[in-house]
Amino acid sequence: MACAGSTEPAVTGPGASFDPDQPYELDPAVALRPEPFGALAYHYGNRRLSFVRSSELVELLGRLGAHRSATSAMEAGGIAAELRPRFARALAALHESQVIRAR
Repeated sequence: MACAGSTEPAVTGPGASFDPDQPYELDPAVALRPEPFGALAYHYGNRRLSFVRSSELVELLGRLGAHRSATSAMEAGGIAAELRPRFARALAALHESQVIRAR
């Protein structure tokens, strides 16, 4: 996995990597349940439960599939440039957990 300060895409599984400049979407097998801290994401296929720990990230997941890349979804959502690496790391972890998938 790439270092937190790295500019290289994070490795997110055997042979797969997350690239924020590529298109992604919420996996159709995932249900999001809103919670005060953000949301719970349950994957009905692999039975994994993931915690989405911010409402901004939940909103990003909701609009991810409507944009040409994860980066453009962050831009459209008004996520400040200095916060985008943190959101990209969170998306990389959600990609590894199969909450989101490449389109």
